Amino acid sequence: MPRTKDFEPAEALEHFEAGRRLYDPERHRSHRLLYGGHDPGVCACQNSAMAHWRLGYPEKSLAIGREALSLAERIGHPFSLELTLMSSAALHLNRGESDLALLRLGAAEKLVFEQRLAFVQEPRFLRGAALTAQGALTEAVACLREGLASRLGATRTRPYGLVELAEALTRQGEHGAALVAVRDGLEAQERTGHRSWDAELHRLEGIALAGLNRLNEGQAAFGGALRIARRQQAKSYELRAATSLARLWGEQGRRAEARDLLVPVYGWFTEGFDTVDLKAAAALLSELA
Repeated sequence: MPRTKDFEPAEALEHFEAGRRLYDPERHRSHRLLYGGHDPGVCACQNSAMAHWRLGYPEKSLAIGREALSLAERIGHPFSLELTLMSSAALHLNRGESDLALLRLGAAEKLVFEQRLAFVQEPRFLRGAALTAQGALTEAVACLREGLASRLGATRTRPYGLVELAEALTRQGEHGAALVAVRDGLEAQERTGHRSWDAELHRLEGIALAGLNRLNEGQAAFGGALRIARRQQAKSYELRAATSLARLWGEQGRRAEARDLLVPVYGWFTEGFDTVDLKAAAALLSELA
């Protein structure tokens, strides 16, 4: 059985940043042929970028992500570049930049074809998420289901694919099917031990339950998402969970409670106010004023 240790992005970031400090492109160039077959400096940068996003620093994450892509292009190691393009696509999706995500994904697909590489992550998870963001929900659901049925769809990123499927289904109003996807995702993370999306799974569970008019259960799921995000210090996921719960409370006429919940979470942020999550939170606060 996999380890069930909680996901700790802050602790992980310390290691990624240590790797960035220690890395020397010339001294460590042979390492890209070892340790998973990709460059350690590129790996440290791309993982640091994602950790910074989860911890609530969208602009720092973007800057470090650009550094990872620049380094990967400079050293010219195809597999390292593939991984970085995929990671960059995921980062742009988190920021709400679906066009840029599709651009990075397309570059990764072209590279894989030209260099006769293999994907180590299911690309349809990223494409499906981008399609959802662009409102092509039927196409997104089909793409995500194809990805989940593939060999790569059964690996450690399966919970992410199920997060994105649940997101697409809730936007379609298919709340029962979304709840099934969420429960599958929770089971998959127990099986794989990969808990990066634990808070998101519980948040989407809350949206699905609320959509089924199971409001008390939905509120409990949102509360679970908040507790998980806070325990993980994952401020970006905490903002999403707080926004979802505040929206529910606002719809129930609990406007003061909704503001009291969301104001301090939104107020913690010092950057990234043009990203989709922070704009959504700001818009909701205006509605609740």
